[in-house]
Amino acid sequence: MKRFPRIIAGALILLIVMLGLTGCLGQPLRKFEATRSMMDTFVTITVYSLDEQAAEEAIKAAFARMVEIEQIASIFDEESEAFRLNQEGRLTGPSDDLHQLITMSVDYYQLTDGYFDITVQPLLDLWESGLWQESQPMQELRISETMALVGSDKIVVTDDEIFFSLEGMKITLGGIAKGYAAEEALEVLADMGIEHALVNAGGDISTLDAKPNGDPWSINLVNPDDTTQSLANFIIIDKAVATSGNYERYFDPNKEAHHIIDPKTGFSAQESISVTVIAESLVQADALATALFAMGPEAGIELVESIERTEALIVGADRTKVYVSSGLAKYMSEG
Repeated sequence: MKRFPRIIAGALILLIVMLGLTGCLGQPLRKFEATRSMMDTFVTITVYSLDEQAAEEAIKAAFARMVEIEQIASIFDEESEAFRLNQEGRLTGPSDDLHQLITMSVDYYQLTDGYFDITVQPLLDLWESGLWQESQPMQELRISETMALVGSDKIVVTDDEIFFSLEGMKITLGGIAKGYAAEEALEVLADMGIEHALVNAGGDISTLDAKPNGDPWSINLVNPDDTTQSLANFIIIDKAVATSGNYERYFDPNKEAHHIIDPKTGFSAQESISVTVIAESLVQADALATALFAMGPEAGIELVESIERTEALIVGADRTKVYVSSGLAKYMSEG
């Protein structure tokens, strides 16, 4: 008979615990968001959490990780590893981040048949210094002289050293560092217990799982000719979306020479006005969007079709034709 009070007491404790858990589980996750200026753009991190302090700490840590990568990959910061590599042509004992960025860049160079090429910086310097003001013959001459320095196959990467095989070579990591930083930020968030998140780095977006209710994230692709209109609306879960366009930055006031250089010609790529890629990671989407822009729509779509779990939408230079990969429809919404 004495056991019954103990059994009843134990049952009451279990019931209280279960009710407590039910109360916690019944609370909806709240949305927390912060935006900072970095990597030459604005970055917004969105997370869902029950705890405001935990969310803020996770966001702070994710931004700190992105800053860390920016300080390594910037070619304009004299303290960065990428800057020193460009200045000296050799870097001993590179950080794991720079080593990985360079290694991945060389891999994408090979995957895209040289259309993604981080060694185009000498060409960008040419255009930045006023090449667009020169005559066509002079442009061709100066580009021809500079093209000898272009080619990621001229980068040598060992376990403890990175160096250029030709003096005067320089890299730019603008086509991959932002995606890499966003992916690293998501990893930080996941490690800190966040299960649903989105990182928007200047319109390039990477996601962690779905929204808390299971709905996909909705990504709007704005029409570059009329920002009040949309070209498409994508829905994604645990995927990334990156867009490259010739409307972002120009060297000349007439907007004829833009910053996406065709590494095969040395001139601005002219066959597309916008390329959007959906991929497994923002690193991949970022690099492929840049490469496909230089390749042109038909060759670009052909490449995407050969890569699993990757889709693309390309707007041709005449603005009248849109090229889409065969599996893009499953990521598109009419909403």
